[in-house]
Amino acid sequence: MLLVLPPSETKRGGGVDGATLDLATLGFAALTPERRTAIAALRALSRNLTAAASGLHLGAGQRFEIDRNRSLGTSPVLPALQRYTGVLYEGLGAQSLSTAARVFAGEHLVIASALFGLLGADDLIPAYRLSHNSRLPGLTLRAHWSGPVAAQLAAHTGLLLDLRSQSYVALGPVPQSSWYLRVLSEDASGRRSALTHFNKKGKGEFARAVVESGIDHDTVDSLLQWAAVSGIRLFRGAPGELDLIV
Repeated sequence: MLLVLPPSETKRGGGVDGATLDLATLGFAALTPERRTAIAALRALSRNLTAAASGLHLGAGQRFEIDRNRSLGTSPVLPALQRYTGVLYEGLGAQSLSTAARVFAGEHLVIASALFGLLGADDLIPAYRLSHNSRLPGLTLRAHWSGPVAAQLAAHTGLLLDLRSQSYVALGPVPQSSWYLRVLSEDASGRRSALTHFNKKGKGEFARAVVESGIDHDTVDSLLQWAAVSGIRLFRGAPGELDLIV
């Protein structure tokens, strides 16, 4: 089973002293050439403050993000699951996972990235700034990543559940046999509606429940049965979709 998570715009700073980015150690090694190309383009963009602020959609108070990009090769690294912050990752709460759950997360959580394509939860990465809609010189992120990332996801033979936003799905579509998680709310009359910003919290808490359970589900029926006995309101939705009611 793989759960594919979106990244977050915000990243935790700092990391392991003396340890820097080593592409050879990252998971999904077939993506290394595309990673090198994306990093080179981001470094080129970040040499010019005005161009970087425009291409990365940064405000006047976000110069530090450009500085992070300039020092990609020398800044300290953290496991990807700890590097990303934001609502989903707060809901997941990687820092407070048990040792067993942390090991399970390392084996079953994958994080999409506009810079690295796909990352394992334990892959060591620096802080950086690059989003799905960033503009890099000579490189269109969707065209750059879509095929290679889709090929890596298609190579997975077990259950694959996509928790990404549509903007990151475009950077690497999942195979038709996978499932997409939608987060919905339900009013007193039973009418359901999609959540926007707060769907991230629901996805994070759901991912945490999955890794804490330690169950490697091989089918969607197994996942649904586990959810039912765990008090998680997870149901089949439209074809290829699961609805999480929060």
